[in-house]
Amino acid sequence: MSRPVTMFTGQWADLPLETLAEKAASWGYDGLELACWGDHFDVEKGADSKQYCDERIALLDKYGLKVWSISNHLAGQLVCDPNNDGRSNAFAPPELAGKPEEQRSWGIQQMTLAARAAKNLGIGVVNGFVGSSIWHLLYSFPPVSDAMIEAGFKHFADNWHPILDVFGECGVKFALEVHPTEIAFDIVTAQRALVALDCRPEFGFNFDPSHLFWQFVDPVQFIREFPDRIYHVHMKDAARTLDGKSGILGSHLNFGQPGRGWEFRSLGHGGVNFEEIIRELNQINYDGPLSVEWEDCGMDREYGAKESCSFVRRVDFVPSNIQFDAAFDQ
Repeated sequence: MSRPVTMFTGQWADLPLETLAEKAASWGYDGLELACWGDHFDVEKGADSKQYCDERIALLDKYGLKVWSISNHLAGQLVCDPNNDGRSNAFAPPELAGKPEEQRSWGIQQMTLAARAAKNLGIGVVNGFVGSSIWHLLYSFPPVSDAMIEAGFKHFADNWHPILDVFGECGVKFALEVHPTEIAFDIVTAQRALVALDCRPEFGFNFDPSHLFWQFVDPVQFIREFPDRIYHVHMKDAARTLDGKSGILGSHLNFGQPGRGWEFRSLGHGGVNFEEIIRELNQINYDGPLSVEWEDCGMDREYGAKESCSFVRRVDFVPSNIQFDAAFDQ
């Protein structure tokens, strides 16, 4: 049986959930990965009320859709980020603007509520970000000491251990989307994040090949390195558009602007080798959803979302349970 094909609703939060559900069903999706913003899913209501969760499930069921995961990226980012430049003010209630420690406390609370809400929904995975107090130290000048980096991983662990305790109580797993600006953005830092958390089972990864590809990190190798920690999968493509003038750091150019060294692309329009990814997911027996995170500044999103659903169905396949030449042994 092929894996369910879902769509992450984060990039569609401008639409009411019912409007999006109707569209997603018409495009052929099996379900939605609900973002915890817009009107798509409210973790406070979800943690407090099983009825609210049942109503969300019923709304999706009306269109033949299911939910396997929720995603609380914005609140999660607040947990470890310094929050000192105003960019993340929109992630928290407006009355917390300019108050980084209060934003952090709110983010921690929201992530624990996400675990309780997921339990009430009857699902086992919450995806998201964790933030990073050391991302700004990426390039070691002015000089960055080993102690400063170690302190960043300790800050991450100190903040996330109590959150993950609640995940453990709820029987829910947290899947970090490995991503620049996070404590883990490649294979080396993902390994270090696991060690910082004593490899506790509540913590794993939302595998998204696009963020690895543009950094020249092999997405297939990531799966091989963490076969028991792939708790969820995003399907997203990217293209490196290096022209000898720009690099992979983006040149302070926003997405869609000419001259960027890389861009996200609709599935099948970039450079990610999805066949090899599917083969490796088969090797680790991943049977969860393949969730389309649609981002492409150069394409109409409804066209892209519909095409992406068809792409995933075409590229996904079940592994063989026999050797192709087994008949010769008879």
